[in-house]
Amino acid sequence: MMLAAELRLHGVGVLVVERDAEPKKLVRSLGLHVRSVEVLDQRGLLDRFLAAGTKYPAGGSFAGIPKPVPQGLDTSHPYLIGMPQTITDRLLEEQAAEAGAQIRRGCAVVGVSQDDDGVTVALADGTEVRARYLVGCDGGRSTIRKLLGIGFPGEPAQTEWLLGEMDATEAPERVAATVAEIRKTQLGFGVGPTGRGGWRVVVPAARVADERAAPPTFEELRERLTAFAGTDFGVHSPRWLSRFDDATRLADRYRAGRILLAGDAVHVHPPLGGQGLNLGIQDAFNLGWKLAAAINGWAPDDLLDTYETERRPVAADVLDLTRAQAVLISTDPGPQAVRRLFAQLMDFEDVNRFLTERITAIGIRYDFGPGPELLGRRLRDMPIGRGRLYELMRRGRGLLLDRTGSLAVDGWSDRVDLVTGAGRT
Repeated sequence: MMLAAELRLHGVGVLVVERDAEPKKLVRSLGLHVRSVEVLDQRGLLDRFLAAGTKYPAGGSFAGIPKPVPQGLDTSHPYLIGMPQTITDRLLEEQAAEAGAQIRRGCAVVGVSQDDDGVTVALADGTEVRARYLVGCDGGRSTIRKLLGIGFPGEPAQTEWLLGEMDATEAPERVAATVAEIRKTQLGFGVGPTGRGGWRVVVPAARVADERAAPPTFEELRERLTAFAGTDFGVHSPRWLSRFDDATRLADRYRAGRILLAGDAVHVHPPLGGQGLNLGIQDAFNLGWKLAAAINGWAPDDLLDTYETERRPVAADVLDLTRAQAVLISTDPGPQAVRRLFAQLMDFEDVNRFLTERITAIGIRYDFGPGPELLGRRLRDMPIGRGRLYELMRRGRGLLLDRTGSLAVDGWSDRVDLVTGAGRT
């Protein structure tokens, strides 16, 4: 949905084909990190999200090691937005629809083929769609990736967790006390209020399921709760149930001709640090204007290739961050010793800030070769004249900030805005 809205900013016709007839009730992601918040501000969406979510300070935790929030982060938005994924999905879908994207639900992709002029997509209802390009944003079990034969190497799942939302009869204070005691050694266990009148439950499974696409049974989840807590807290009336694991994989490539992949279709990892959905949103933000430029006929031949050269190293870094956190939450003696050392290192402000910048994605620098310190970095929001930098980016166009008064955008004015007297940057 983010990509659809980005393409519509540039007048590109978009059809979103979604297998599910109705939006999922499943909540995996619980929030948006700083870089995603900045992206929303750059597109004029931030007020909608703030109205539907809750602000929390950014940082101060890595692998569940609590530390003070680092000061002086390079952002005007030093917070994350707590928000269930269902709301994030709804708001982004509303934005895509308002921008003019067509959204077709209840229709799965079953085949793809391409030639020099475009892509033919076969749908489960027997119809075909013809398009200039296709982007597979269809998750870790991506049909598009499999149809293209793109490899998805990495580590298979070793551990699995059961996840669900339900009601409970146990007193909240007793639940909190029990969970706090268990989490002294088991950071993969959690039971807490959703803020929507129910409880969110996460508990390690007994083993990795043979069929991981199938949700667990409610009885299975209750048994695991009892195994860890000695009680199932009186849980009942599940709203939804799911499972997730620690498989960590990165696609061999992000593009095959006129077909590209984004989000979980090219990278999967455990949810430690809460970066998955954010990584996908930022993939779409990077890809949107480049794909639009190719479709509108002004992109250099290699522009679309920079989507992979810029975003694949970012995904590889996120995978390493989750691998490191997975080690640090292990209950084995060796990892616990490393965890204690890491906790001491995080007392250094520079270390705490460095890790926060990695998790929140504001420390990313794309490799454009040698040059000034800001080359390849995103700029924080700042005052520009009577407005703000991010307000000037709402149309998704290039922006030339001229402090000299001597620059021009001749030949580029259809896609680049010139701002003179921009002030110090």
